[in-house]
Amino acid sequence: MDIRISPDAVVSDDGSFVVFDAAIRESSVESSIKREALEDYFWAPVGASDAQLLKSYADGRKRIEAIASESLSRRRARRLA
Repeated sequence: MDIRISPDAVVSDDGSFVVFDAAIRESSVESSIKREALEDYFWAPVGASDAQLLKSYADGRKRIEAIASESLSRRRARRLA
């Protein structure tokens, strides 16, 4: 499944997610990644500022796209089986 995620993102009001749009085929879906995931896997420092979270998102965007695409493909495969 081919997914493209937006380079534009915002930090949620409570600071616990980075929110972005994901384009899947002809649709756009609001998506998010947890602060903890950015800290654990995308080099955001613990307690990162909004600017640091957005930089980690931007730096890891292609990896996030790949992970989202793989995850969605696995879910679709399970539904079809």
